[in-house]
Amino acid sequence: MFKNIKKMPPITPKPIEEMPHSKLGMDYKVWCKTESGNHKWRNIRWVTLILVNTLFFLSFFLDLSLLEGSLSGSRAMGFYLIDVYNALQVILISIPGGYFASLTMNFWIGFFTILILSTLGGRTYCSWICPYHLLAEGAEKLHNYFVKKKMVKEHTFNISLRFVFWFGFLLLALLTKNIVFENLNPIGILSRAITYGPGLILLWVLALLLFEIVYSKRFWCRYVCPVGATWAITGIAAPVTVKFELDKCGYCRDCQDVCLVPHTLWFVQRGKATQEVHFTDSDCTRCGLCIDTCGGKALTFTIKGMDKLL
Repeated sequence: MFKNIKKMPPITPKPIEEMPHSKLGMDYKVWCKTESGNHKWRNIRWVTLILVNTLFFLSFFLDLSLLEGSLSGSRAMGFYLIDVYNALQVILISIPGGYFASLTMNFWIGFFTILILSTLGGRTYCSWICPYHLLAEGAEKLHNYFVKKKMVKEHTFNISLRFVFWFGFLLLALLTKNIVFENLNPIGILSRAITYGPGLILLWVLALLLFEIVYSKRFWCRYVCPVGATWAITGIAAPVTVKFELDKCGYCRDCQDVCLVPHTLWFVQRGKATQEVHFTDSDCTRCGLCIDTCGGKALTFTIKGMDKLL
């Protein structure tokens, strides 16, 4: 299941006559743009994200008890939920503090509920629920515009940097006996601002967005966020994923251009695919942008193993 498919021998690229556009008798550039303007999955995702976060506000404002709290820890119609990374920090603090055995049943229910969801869908939470993700998408568009106009330069970092922060914040929690990360977490900050009202701490979120616009796009999501890193770890074998079919691919790489985590689509590059069918890895946020833009329908949402069950 976990073999390194990148190191397998690559499949010989298709000749021009076997390319999807050739089979349809279409000009390559015209074929590449057949899905231009298609935003089906993006729109569904945005509506879902806004609806979930609006429910937090409405539950508090109208006292509806539908979705109380914030994305750091909440209660959905009486059912407790807690972010896995926050729960790990609480557990680490509780062990030397001597109250591990006192952690409530509601805590464990919330922890394991979200843990199970993350093992099924990987980082789906990042693009379908996280409010910072929506703002970062807008910041990325501005960044790309400024790069195109040569007003700023693109700066990237090693993708593994996030695990330094992942371990670092856990260590800080252990040493300080305080969930330090939550004071800097833009997800929790925005979620609480939506529910209870804005505060000066939003200036920190604004600073992050400005940094991503002028220096490194998606800096927080790609290189820092321990929450996203946790979902990537727990979702390493998630069945809900994006499927790639090589025979439908035209090597245009439009999907990789719009991808929020482009390294997950390494196999769309000409001469890189090692199998006829690939699946995105656990870093994929299942945002659907690649599916919307693919002219050959080479990318689709799928549940791995479902075809065998049916």
